[in-house]
Amino acid sequence: MKKSARALAALLVAGLSLTACSSGGSSSGSGGSSDAAAPGAQALDQASGVTGVEFWHSMTGKNAEVLTGLVNQFNAAHQGKIEVKPQFQGKYDDLVAKYKAAVQQKGTPALVQVYDIGTRFMIDSKQTVPAQAFADKDGYALDDLDPNIRNYYSVGGKLASMPFNSSMPLLYLNTDAFKEAGVDPAQPPKDLAELGELAKKLTKKDADGKTVRYGFGAAIYGWFVEQLLAESGTMYCDQDNGRSNKAGKAVFDSAQGAQIVQWWADLVKGGYAANTGRNTDDAQAAFKAGTVAMHLESTGVLRGYTEAAKFTVATAAFPKVAAADQGGPVIGGASLWVSGPGHSDAEKRAAWEFEKFVTAPEQQAVWHTGTGYFPVNRKSLDDPKDKEWVAKYPQFQTAIDQLKATKPSPATAGCLLGVMPQARKGVETAIEQTIAGSKTAQQALADAAKELQPAIESYNSSVS
Repeated sequence: MKKSARALAALLVAGLSLTACSSGGSSSGSGGSSDAAAPGAQALDQASGVTGVEFWHSMTGKNAEVLTGLVNQFNAAHQGKIEVKPQFQGKYDDLVAKYKAAVQQKGTPALVQVYDIGTRFMIDSKQTVPAQAFADKDGYALDDLDPNIRNYYSVGGKLASMPFNSSMPLLYLNTDAFKEAGVDPAQPPKDLAELGELAKKLTKKDADGKTVRYGFGAAIYGWFVEQLLAESGTMYCDQDNGRSNKAGKAVFDSAQGAQIVQWWADLVKGGYAANTGRNTDDAQAAFKAGTVAMHLESTGVLRGYTEAAKFTVATAAFPKVAAADQGGPVIGGASLWVSGPGHSDAEKRAAWEFEKFVTAPEQQAVWHTGTGYFPVNRKSLDDPKDKEWVAKYPQFQTAIDQLKATKPSPATAGCLLGVMPQARKGVETAIEQTIAGSKTAQQALADAAKELQPAIESYNSSVS
């Protein structure tokens, strides 16, 4: 979900060649290693004793509790045969930095959870056995995976990693503020122009002229620009968002990109949008406190918002840039990768068995209802417990409908770029510069793309 990404940005540019070369093999478009062949079920049958699976993850709090419960359930079902050993490794950035160090020390975990924008890095590291290889080995159908979620983690039509915890963006509404302003919350804005006009109506000032509620507010977070570009059907990077070939250039400085950033800056400068900066906690606090009427955020905060806010929280589909746009949201969150080099066939197979387990309908229903992450398995939504949860939190139905309405495409797959964390930071700087008035949106984005280019070239050359 939220990622600061400074550590990974540096990691991806510096020293990756050591990682990429360490396996001594060539990678396929779907990600792989020198021993990318997936072992069959006999690997566990032939193993003696208990096969341990070291599992690195970044889950905390309630998410970690639910994950531990799933691990315990799996271990109990495979007692005497497999033992998954979960180990928290810090935030997503920290985990990937530790994984790189582990590659160099030839001590990687058998299973690792990596966030969405680390996908290109994991493929290029040549350290993993693609999920597709296991599925093909077993004749295991991947059709139950949501097509848009599967689309993100696939390259060249092959599934690189197993989706696990997925999220997507929503437009959050303070229905009390809507009613107070004489606006119907059941008629939310569908595009940026409508959202901007509503923001003006929802902005409220006290008798002294001080703004006590802004119509709109969101963290200055590059992820939202990525989402809006995808909604418009526009690419973020070249080569079909890095899907037809390795991306070599950022193209977020398009007319649509400039329109998005200028729109955002104009709302802030006009006094209709709060500027809480890059810290997502501050933006979330503003919405929960009722000082922002409309708010962009992930599905992952839905349960927390409904429990913390002293007003009725509603949700709407993430806005389009223009009403006629045919795009949709890009999946966020993380996926699971099986390490190859240095691991026995039994370890690889055991890791795959766990991946199948946690993405099965029943387990994904437990994960969904316990954490708020979107279930990666479509059949989970038919589970009675899941249906009961959605009935309790009807705001989540918006996310279900939004994903169903999205047609998988290169734009909605999102950009696969080795320095994606750096790209995201560059867009955030462009937003700030446009708000400050030091540059136009077009110039700020063009400068960000230009400044990113050496990092892209350095990364690509290190993994070629």
